[in-house]
Amino acid sequence: MRILLARHGETPWNAEGRYQGQVDIPLSEVGIAQAQALGARLGDVRIDRAVASPLARTAQTARLALGAAREPLLTFDSGLLEIGHGDWEGLLASEIAQRDPERLQAWRSAPDTVQMPGQGGESLQQVFERSWLALERACDGLGSDETLLVVAHDAVNRVLIGHILGLPMSKLWSYRQAPATLNLLEGPSVEALEVVRLNDCAHHTPFFGEAKHRAL
Repeated sequence: MRILLARHGETPWNAEGRYQGQVDIPLSEVGIAQAQALGARLGDVRIDRAVASPLARTAQTARLALGAAREPLLTFDSGLLEIGHGDWEGLLASEIAQRDPERLQAWRSAPDTVQMPGQGGESLQQVFERSWLALERACDGLGSDETLLVVAHDAVNRVLIGHILGLPMSKLWSYRQAPATLNLLEGPSVEALEVVRLNDCAHHTPFFGEAKHRAL
């Protein structure tokens, strides 16, 4: 089986460095263009199934990546939602640095130890558990020569890829997930996937271009 694991395109909050988590922020004009570029990249690629997080930014990206003819393939799974940032949602990194500096420092240096504060706040382990189950559901019955498109979020993609690579969650920041990026996973089953391509955003970003966000 082949899994095309993509991240949504840029939103206005991404550009501002604002933590959005599960707040339903749509794509910006830049994000729409990135998703359209992803769609052009995948135009001739066989896609048999597609699933996305139900938030607007992932749904928009998935629809543009698939194109009108393949949009009926698209389903949604809340297990792919971005990490719940709790009380951090809607705040700039600079604001969090003033209000919750110790947790922010831990998030940057030891993210596996952090439980996000307040109602709806999650840990990376919680995100992994629900998103891995969502991936298993999406792959159920997928043929050996079939391709699944998954459109999710930065933290979701990172914990899934890290697990496949056998990396501890403490290494979450050692690889990136750019806006509308593409990862290719292949294997005979979900439990035996390999990472074939990682953070491939050549469809919209120069080779040495900046392709990261200031808030996660």
